[in-house]
Amino acid sequence: MTTNAKPIAGSQPWLHQRGEVIQEFGTVKQFPIGLSYEARMYSCQRLNKVLADTQILYGLYKKHHWLMRGATFYQLHLVLDKHAGEQLEIVDTIAERVQSLGGVAVGDPRHVAEITSIRRPPNGVEEVPAMLSRLLEAHETILVEAHDAATRTGELGDDGTNDLLVSQVIRTGELQAWFLAEHLVDTPLVRA
Repeated sequence: MTTNAKPIAGSQPWLHQRGEVIQEFGTVKQFPIGLSYEARMYSCQRLNKVLADTQILYGLYKKHHWLMRGATFYQLHLVLDKHAGEQLEIVDTIAERVQSLGGVAVGDPRHVAEITSIRRPPNGVEEVPAMLSRLLEAHETILVEAHDAATRTGELGDDGTNDLLVSQVIRTGELQAWFLAEHLVDTPLVRA
């Protein structure tokens, strides 16, 4: 049923809005958090690199979760989805840390693709060991970056960023890498 009634004033959404960029990516605004501009700028740069890589890792986990095959399908399907959820939480935490430092978190997938160091997977389905190896390589890329960034941000006095990198990015990444690596172990057959 259609009506010819006029819309109620103020209830119609203002569609097709465009605005000015009010803060450029790669800049930090001043926040009274007891850290120098240089420390905040450095931390935001390093965090955005880890953030981009972590967003790609999350995407890889979801892709491999959907495309899992074989005798261990059910177990791997579940563990990959669990790991993806944990990585998504880390993505949000890193982005919020960048924002709390006065920076701009990388969020657009096209921008993430420009920043990431993680190699792009094929569009199709790989064999299960290759999928797990790809996830392990992505974890190692992030862990190398996170270890270095944690050390350097700690030296600059940014304890909050150091803590986030160590307690969440590194510890979660190491645990997840362990779970994945153990699926690639060739266990001997037990002979009676």
